[in-house]
Amino acid sequence: MAEFRPTAPSAEAVFYRTYSRRKPDGQRESFAEAMTRCVDAIAKVGKFDYQEKDLVKQQALKQHCFPSGRAFWVAGTEWGDQQKNYSGWYNCTSTNIVDTRAFRDIMELAMMGSGTGAMLEGFNISSLPKIRTKLNIVAIEPPGDILPPDRLQQTEIITLATGNTVIYVGDSREGWVDAYLAMIEFATEEQIGKHVNLVIDLGNVRPEGERLKGFGGTSNPVKLADMFYRVAAILNNAYERRLNSVEACLLIDEASACVVAGNIRRSAGMRQFGADDELAADCKSGLYTQDEEGNWKVDPTKEALRMANHTRCFHQIPDYETVEASIRQQFYSGEGAIQYVPEAIARANADLLDTPEKKASFIKLYLQSPLEAGEYLEGLCYGSNKGMDERELSHRLNRYGLNPCGEIIGSDFHCNLAEIHLNTIDPKDVKAQDEAFKAGALQVAALLHHEFYIERYRYSREIDPIVGVSFTGLFDFFVHAFGADWLDWMMRGRPNTVTGRKYIRKEQKFLQRWADIVRLTVTNYCDKHGLRRPNRLTTVQPAGTKSLLTGASSGWHPPKAQRFIRRITFGKSDPLVSALQDWGYAVVPAQSAKDEEGNLLDDYLDPRVQEVLVEIPTEVSWANLPGCDEFDLSLLPIEAQWGLYMQVQNYYTEHNTSATLEFR
Repeated sequence: MAEFRPTAPSAEAVFYRTYSRRKPDGQRESFAEAMTRCVDAIAKVGKFDYQEKDLVKQQALKQHCFPSGRAFWVAGTEWGDQQKNYSGWYNCTSTNIVDTRAFRDIMELAMMGSGTGAMLEGFNISSLPKIRTKLNIVAIEPPGDILPPDRLQQTEIITLATGNTVIYVGDSREGWVDAYLAMIEFATEEQIGKHVNLVIDLGNVRPEGERLKGFGGTSNPVKLADMFYRVAAILNNAYERRLNSVEACLLIDEASACVVAGNIRRSAGMRQFGADDELAADCKSGLYTQDEEGNWKVDPTKEALRMANHTRCFHQIPDYETVEASIRQQFYSGEGAIQYVPEAIARANADLLDTPEKKASFIKLYLQSPLEAGEYLEGLCYGSNKGMDERELSHRLNRYGLNPCGEIIGSDFHCNLAEIHLNTIDPKDVKAQDEAFKAGALQVAALLHHEFYIERYRYSREIDPIVGVSFTGLFDFFVHAFGADWLDWMMRGRPNTVTGRKYIRKEQKFLQRWADIVRLTVTNYCDKHGLRRPNRLTTVQPAGTKSLLTGASSGWHPPKAQRFIRRITFGKSDPLVSALQDWGYAVVPAQSAKDEEGNLLDDYLDPRVQEVLVEIPTEVSWANLPGCDEFDLSLLPIEAQWGLYMQVQNYYTEHNTSATLEFR
């Protein structure tokens, strides 16, 4: 029996590339084995009773409700059971860059597979120390072909009689990130002098291709040496001053590029800057250029900026010209996003701002003075007989940090996600919908028992527990629910007609019901276990990789067409690539494939190509329903996209709804 649906032709390739672990006998897990491993572990962490565990497992095996992609990978492993590795369960994090340790924390999160958000506004990075010492890298000793039997696991630093300081990089996640932090600390150390001569010894680092027994996958330190050179260059450029926002961003992104090149996972990052930070606003300009012959080239000095999306944070209402310029920039480059901070903070304080009137009052006060807005929150807290210390107030006013895809809001946070695959559920089966959303709510609530070993994240979890129950395949669900007539109405821009208003009410009914189930389930679960209730529970994530397991149209979005070519990234040496070629699928170089001058390559057999794209023809589940094949979805009006998006935001989502509106 096939593990995946006929409408999900990419599922098998994606599952065995991304989620299936090797068993002790060397074989790959099946979907049922991987999902059972994951759910059993979640049930253990969450102290589920028999009924809760059975519900979550059945919904997962039916492919109605999936855990986070990270939990799917690490849950149920010896590695995932260790407290120091709990972050590896989470797709979503955000960190305020207020000290040098924050850089290490973010690199460690990336090495565990978590998406990393970073707050780089001026008042954050102004807390960083000045760069007082120049780093002179005398040599970098490469990894050997064979590891020494007594290799170092932790990084060690020794100053030799010659005056050189040797950083022996340990063969572990901690070894890599401690060596990275050591570079930053040498540069900011006041007592060292004007410069320090460094030797980076990678002789203890396992060579490319060796299996990572705990985390899984294989080692690939291909860019580790390059990272140290690049980090030194960034720090030296800021000698005798503090890092500016783009330098701090690059410091994070160079580490991320090293992790990605190491084949640990794809990059997922968000970097937030101040509204008036023109340096950040323009830093990706010229990242890609095209020569007279049409060949594309990437600027090697800026290439690491590809690791993350950029957003500027507006604490006041931006004027029309600013909004228009932002949208225009996004239209041409995909960058230029802006965030309206007062709304985000209000949304993230829903436990105190629990009425539209309170929320409006807070935003009005914030625009006048954030200090007065903070006093308003304090008053509401005291009014509820809870009290609030200075640290909690600061945390509440900083809850506008974003995860890499921008749909989660908080401060120094981890967010656990679950995803309902609506395209696999019958719109007429209300019980099946209820069970799927209840299972999702239980999955995310379970991980609230985790206590993080890093204090900044532990405190944030205690004061502001965050979960996110998302869905994917909404567009598919509504087509199956309402048929070609709804699709025709969408293609006409959702006009305000009698029939249109009926569709709007029906959409709202579905969305509100699902949100209510999530809130009731999480509330009951937290009360049962004596956990603090999260004040925002629902979201819609971009829903990329896991959506391919069921053939869902991502999140709330429409598909690109009823039939299209899906391109999936693989490492060139992945044995799946040759298998997919044997099945007849085309293979082309990925955008990371380029020559020494940054020109993109067009021959996947070129030895410089490390990643490839496999092209898989795809058909949506409703493509052959009567009347549904006659519409060109590339012409779906932006009014229709906006209308459906706002339905989701207003009637389901309490965090944010990840949305890409396509305007031609």
